[in-house]
Amino acid sequence: MADKRDYYEVLGVSKTATADEIKSAYRKLAMKYHPDRNPGDKAAEEKFKEAAEAYDVLHDPEKRQRYDQFGHAGMNGQGFGGFGSGGMSMDDIFSMFGDLFGGRGGHGGFSDFFGGGGGRERGGDANAPTRGEDMTFRLEIDFDEAIFGSERTIDITLPAECQDCHGSGVAPGSKRVTCRTCGGRGVVIAGGGIFQIRQTCPACGGEGSVIEKPCHKCRGTGHVPTPQKISLKIPAGIDDGSRLRLAGKGGGGLRGGPNGDLYVLVHIRQSEIFERDGLDLGVDVPVSPILAALGGEVEVPTPNGAARLKIPPGTPNGKTFRLRGNGVPSLRGGAAGDLHARIVLEVPANLDRRQREALEAFQKCASPSNFPEAQTFKNKTNIFFSHKEKLEKRKK
Repeated sequence: MADKRDYYEVLGVSKTATADEIKSAYRKLAMKYHPDRNPGDKAAEEKFKEAAEAYDVLHDPEKRQRYDQFGHAGMNGQGFGGFGSGGMSMDDIFSMFGDLFGGRGGHGGFSDFFGGGGGRERGGDANAPTRGEDMTFRLEIDFDEAIFGSERTIDITLPAECQDCHGSGVAPGSKRVTCRTCGGRGVVIAGGGIFQIRQTCPACGGEGSVIEKPCHKCRGTGHVPTPQKISLKIPAGIDDGSRLRLAGKGGGGLRGGPNGDLYVLVHIRQSEIFERDGLDLGVDVPVSPILAALGGEVEVPTPNGAARLKIPPGTPNGKTFRLRGNGVPSLRGGAAGDLHARIVLEVPANLDRRQREALEAFQKCASPSNFPEAQTFKNKTNIFFSHKEKLEKRKK
């Protein structure tokens, strides 16, 4: 069986795409490859199924989190998995995503979907409880916070249910009336002849009714922007680009509906000391040529505190030492990563007279065997020029 394509690649979105961006990308692909628009085209049908499978996983926060962590292997039957073996039919897709397609048979199907989907025919209840929207907040934290974890208080403005109209959008003493544009059906039909497009009514948004007199406070939206302070716990070991889900902390619901979720996208500022690669850390440790030549100890910073690292005599520039378990703690409770300390030889600066004389004395008594790398480089250079001379003689 061929490997599945990455779900983000299928929908053509980035891994930090919002729920709205994922939904929009899926709708575009579904419109393009919809079976009613491509009758008899098996290739289009497979692309339609592939897009539906990707959307099924990425639009669900829990499935998406598992997929981000473990890829296709993490789904373990949680997604559409049965497509390739015929385990999921086209009717199943329309049944699962009825809010996007408006039904498969009868007067639903592609005409509803192509015209914008979601249009109701006297089926909507404008007074029913509605869940609040999922919201996204981008948070930048210091490198140290990502390593050690921290607690933050987020100042954010979120849409909350209007207390004057209790989320209905209707001014006290007023009511909703039948929409004149669609006659209460929630949809309008554009075009004529064989090809007609059923579209969501632009006047009532598919509700079939409109507000007679909007609430003055929320202007008919049912929501009012409300500043809030939300506590957030940042776990130790969090990585750049991670998403933290705060259930029920998103946009307020309407007419008694539950709140949406708040997703915090974490960006980590670069460290002035460490470089991070997953759970491993890298650090450059400046060392004097004298210490590198004679051997000794240097102090290395780690998340667990300062560590003493033994440098053997003759340690070359760029030599890397691994300090196991001194990297980033694991979010899942496993072993921490390692710290890789790279030796960087620092050339002495600001020499006084005595120091210069001491170095000059060493230079006089030094031999090529004290600098084997330089001698090897010189030998390779001599061979190169020798080949060059032979080639030039052949040309003459």
